[in-house]
Amino acid sequence: MVWFETILVVLTLLTGIIWLGDKLFFAKARAERAGLLDEKEPLLVDYSRAFFPVLAVVLGLRSFVAEPFRIPSSSMMPSLLIGDFILVNKYAYGLRMPITNKKFLDIGEPKRGDVVVFRPPHHPDQDWIKRVVGLPGDTVAYRDNTVYVNGVAFKYRPIGQYVGKGKGAEMTGADLLEEALPGRPHPVLEHEDYPFGMQGDGEWVVPPGNYFVMGDNRDNSEDSRFWPTHFLPEENLRGKAFLIWLNFDMDAGGVDFSRIGSNIP
Repeated sequence: MVWFETILVVLTLLTGIIWLGDKLFFAKARAERAGLLDEKEPLLVDYSRAFFPVLAVVLGLRSFVAEPFRIPSSSMMPSLLIGDFILVNKYAYGLRMPITNKKFLDIGEPKRGDVVVFRPPHHPDQDWIKRVVGLPGDTVAYRDNTVYVNGVAFKYRPIGQYVGKGKGAEMTGADLLEEALPGRPHPVLEHEDYPFGMQGDGEWVVPPGNYFVMGDNRDNSEDSRFWPTHFLPEENLRGKAFLIWLNFDMDAGGVDFSRIGSNIP
C-alpha cells in the first residue's frame, strides 16, 4: 500500500499547488480581462480546485485517523480471516507523517495483545498484521506450542476442532484453543499435522524500542520467531487494528454479513 499512499500525497500536493498558485498569481489578472474577453478558468485549475479538498480530506483521514486494510493471508486465523477488510486506528501509537512513517506526536504505546499493522524490517514496502506478545524488556519463549513471557506460561483452554471455509478451508481440523494472554484472551489455531508445525521454538529478549509479534495461526505465520532480526522496531508501526467492516471471499460465497462490524479480539 506504500505506492497508493505515495500517489495520494503527490496528487494532493500537485492539485493544491496548482489551485493556490492560480489563486495568488493568475486569477486576479484573468478577472480583470473578463470584461474584454470571454476567458474561462483553465481546465487544469478547475479540476485542481475541485479535487484538492477531497484529496486533502482523504489523505488526512488515512494518515491520522483510520486507514482500511485487507487481510490477504491466514496467519491471523481464526481472529481474522482471508478476505476481512479491517480499520486501523492511526493515532493510537502517535501521529506519523505519510510515506516516511516518522512519528511527530507521541500519544501512546502498544499493549500486550494488541493487533497491530506494521512494515516488517525485512519487507519495508509491505504492510503486515500480527499480535503483540512481547514488550520492550520482556523475555519471550515459545516451546511445545506454549508461549512464555518472563518465565510465566500462558494457559490454554481447548474449544474444539476448527472448521474453515473459503480460502481458509485448509485449516479445517486444526485445534482451536483460547490463549489466556493477560487482559486479552483470544483464539489461536494449532495444527499438529501441518507441514510447518512444531517450528519456531526458542527464547528471545526484546530490546528497548522493539516488540515481539506473533500470528494467531501458530503453525502458519511468518512472525518474530522466524525473522532475521526477530523484533519489530517501534518506528515500523502503522496503527492498531480494531474493527472488521467487511468480509468478502468468493470461495466462501461472497460477502459474510455476520462479520461486518465485529471487533477484533
